[in-house]
Amino acid sequence: MLTIPSPPQADMTSIQNPYKRTHTSLSGDWHYIVDPYETGFYDMFGGENNFGYFRNLTPEDHWASEYNFSASPTLKVPGDWNTQEDKLFWYEGTLWYFHELPESKAIHNRLFLRFGGANYDSIVWVNGQEVVRHTGGFTPFEAEVTQLLQQGIKNFVVVKVNNERLRDGVPTKNTDWWNYGGITREVLLVETPEVFVRDYFCQLDPKAPEQIKGFVQLDGNPTPTEVTINLTELDITHVVTTDSQGFAGFSFLADTERWSPESPKLYDLVISIAGDQIKDKIGFRTIETRGEDILLNGEPIFLKGISLHEESIGETAKRANSESEARQLFDEVKALGCNYARLAHYPHNDHMARMADEKGVLLWCEVPVYWSVNWESEEVLDNARTQLTEMIVRDRNRTSIILWSIANETPVSDARTKFLIELNTTAKTLDPTRLTTAAMFMRPDKLEEDGRTLRTYTLDDPLADHLDVLGCNQYLGWYYTKVSDIANSRWVSDKNKPLLMSEFGAGAPKGKRGGPEDRWTEDYQVSVYEAQLSMMEDISFIRGLSPWILKDFRTPKRPLAGVQDYFNRKGLISDTGERKLAWDIVHEYYQKRS
Repeated sequence: MLTIPSPPQADMTSIQNPYKRTHTSLSGDWHYIVDPYETGFYDMFGGENNFGYFRNLTPEDHWASEYNFSASPTLKVPGDWNTQEDKLFWYEGTLWYFHELPESKAIHNRLFLRFGGANYDSIVWVNGQEVVRHTGGFTPFEAEVTQLLQQGIKNFVVVKVNNERLRDGVPTKNTDWWNYGGITREVLLVETPEVFVRDYFCQLDPKAPEQIKGFVQLDGNPTPTEVTINLTELDITHVVTTDSQGFAGFSFLADTERWSPESPKLYDLVISIAGDQIKDKIGFRTIETRGEDILLNGEPIFLKGISLHEESIGETAKRANSESEARQLFDEVKALGCNYARLAHYPHNDHMARMADEKGVLLWCEVPVYWSVNWESEEVLDNARTQLTEMIVRDRNRTSIILWSIANETPVSDARTKFLIELNTTAKTLDPTRLTTAAMFMRPDKLEEDGRTLRTYTLDDPLADHLDVLGCNQYLGWYYTKVSDIANSRWVSDKNKPLLMSEFGAGAPKGKRGGPEDRWTEDYQVSVYEAQLSMMEDISFIRGLSPWILKDFRTPKRPLAGVQDYFNRKGLISDTGERKLAWDIVHEYYQKRS
């Protein structure tokens, strides 16, 4: 029987599905002050300043004030600060935001201030009162502000955001994507009744797929309360009663049409209590492994995928944050012939998984445990666990997600493996209906056979024993070997588990041509893809691919002038959306691949 996942601690559980609640979007122009010395937060001796910028005191309000938000310039929220102001393009440090809040009209209701994401360390004040601190650039956080918003005054919110990269951060100091700073996702003022449905989970039981199982968690009065779960199209109305903590599990039989990439069926779910109702669109499917196979709805599937960063397609590459940008990205994914996408290397915004549900694209979702974090630190582990929890709690009702990834390209050590086993356990506890994975390395070797040199690649990372699906990043023909060596490759695994080739590829700016052996040309990119795809036909346990990457993306690690210009050029399309020659190679392969 499926164990019903327990809700995490309250401080990790943002309100489920806030866009379907009464809410006010705070998108628009926010005043800002750049503060590299953190003058607005610390006093001259390093202590937190009680008269910091969060007080919103102008020089007219206090003789010692040397700032004025209302006279300061503005940035669009949501949005990264790097691409909105040239002077902030490379900026890493503290920036303060200010925005007026609407007058409170929620006489008998509650109000929550919800941030979809802000990178990286954030502190929020409402009317000068601190309401929440959050670490992590890609997951939501919120605070109840019911008692702070007043009638007859100008309510305001001040946010301090710092995007400095940290040795003990998650991700750590060294990454390979742009460190977009700021309030990069939408801010909502969410209104709820006094007692409301805070969280819920509704999926098929993978051990008994004729049953739907899940839970409801209320917020407010803990008195036992009757909850109605309604799936009208299935003619199901199921009633449960919460316990004294507002929690109720449920289970009932249902004859559902299974969600799949070919038929992404979604049902209207309504969860109701007296005085509150929340609606969602939920698909039902099973995902499991059997030996080296991945089974979707009980049938083997090959995952024809692509990796992508959360970056928009257009004239200015920037942090993507809107439903329209999510639709544009997934339109390209579908056009390529994909049934699957890897959302690298951090949780993407709310709209991405919902768009994948609608479009019929299976997902790998990941936390930014990237390269080498501080494996020995309990604080870093807690940070990674919190970000993983916040991602799973936000997205575990999204049918498209089949894989929770706990890490990318991490060097093997005892401390690292212990750290990642802890994350794997957290993922399985929070969501036993999905598979876990990580992007690992292979062990290269050589052997002589029949007068030729074979290159062997063995998947023997000790973490693999704890995962459901093996992920492997490799760049044969680009970083490690010549293209001509790829044909003499042999892949080995004794794990009896499916392999996803989670990254491979080569870099080329759109329009740069040459011979098939000329690096940094579209022609060489084609050579690598042709050789790689041919090689993978001979890997008996491979069950999917997610080449690196859909589109060229910004990164400070790629400075080669006239070629990279601070972009990773491994995209199958350019940053502006132009398809490269290798796009056709992958598209043709996926058309033929069953």
